[in-house]
Amino acid sequence: MKYIVAVSGGVDSMVLLDIMRRVGDHELIVAHFDHGIRPDSHLDAEFVSNVAKYHGLPFETRREELGPSAGEALARERRYAFLHELAEKYNARIATAHHLDDLVETVAINVTRGTGWRGAAVLDSKVIRPLIDTEKSALIAYAQRNNIPWREDPTNASDAYLRNRIRKQAKDIPTQTKRELRALHVHQKALKRAIQQEVQALIGPGPYYSRYMFSNLPAPAALECLREVTDGALTRPQLARALHAIKVARPHATFEAGNGTKLYFSTRQFSLQLIKL
Repeated sequence: MKYIVAVSGGVDSMVLLDIMRRVGDHELIVAHFDHGIRPDSHLDAEFVSNVAKYHGLPFETRREELGPSAGEALARERRYAFLHELAEKYNARIATAHHLDDLVETVAINVTRGTGWRGAAVLDSKVIRPLIDTEKSALIAYAQRNNIPWREDPTNASDAYLRNRIRKQAKDIPTQTKRELRALHVHQKALKRAIQQEVQALIGPGPYYSRYMFSNLPAPAALECLREVTDGALTRPQLARALHAIKVARPHATFEAGNGTKLYFSTRQFSLQLIKL
C-alpha cells in the first residue's frame, strides 16, 4: 500500500513518519506544503526534504505565497488540495498526524462556530490518522525517547489564531474526557453517514426539488436536506433564510442565499446554482 505522509516538520508529523517507517511494509511518499505564511517557512521545507533524503524516501513539496494575513482555513484548504493531488498521482492514501488533542480542539472550534451536532463529526474520512487516539504529550515523549528531531512553528504560540487560544484552554482536560469525546466523534460520524444516505434518498438526484416537500418537513430535517442540496456551502443562518425563501418566494423569483449559491423558483419546484468562490 502506498501512503502520502503529510510532514510539516513538527513533532507530530515527525513521529508519524518514524512509526510508519518502522511498522508494516508500506511505500511512503513524504509530502510537505509550504504555505509561505512565515518568512522562514522555507526552512521547514528544507528540513523535511533532508529527512526524506536521509531515509531514502521520495519527497514532494509545493510552496504557495499565501502571505502573513492568510487564515488557518485557507492554509488547510490549499494543503489538502496538494495532498489529494499527490494521492491521485501515486494512487495512494493520505496519512496525517492528527492526534487526540487535535480532535478535541477541532470539535471545540466547530461547535463555537455553530455547526451543531456536526461539530462532533469532523475530519475527512478519506484520510487515515494513525495517531488519533494518542495524546500530544505521548508523541513528545516518543520523539525524545527515540531522538527524533523536529522544528517548532512559532505561530503555534500566537493568540491571533482561534485554535491556539482553544489549545491553551483545553490543555487541562482529563484524558478520560478526551477519550469520551473521541467515542462521541466515532458515533457522530456513523450518524452523519446514515443521515446523508436517508437525505439523498429523500431529495432525489435533482436538479429540481419539491418546494412542497421542503416546506412540510420538520425544520431540522428540511435544513439537513437543504445542506445536502447546497453541498455544504451555506452556514446555518443562511440555510434558515433559504428555507424561508423556499416557503414564501413567488414563482420566477430568485434568491441569493450567499457563498455563491442562488435559488430559482417555479410554482412547485426550485433549482439552484452553485458557484465555487
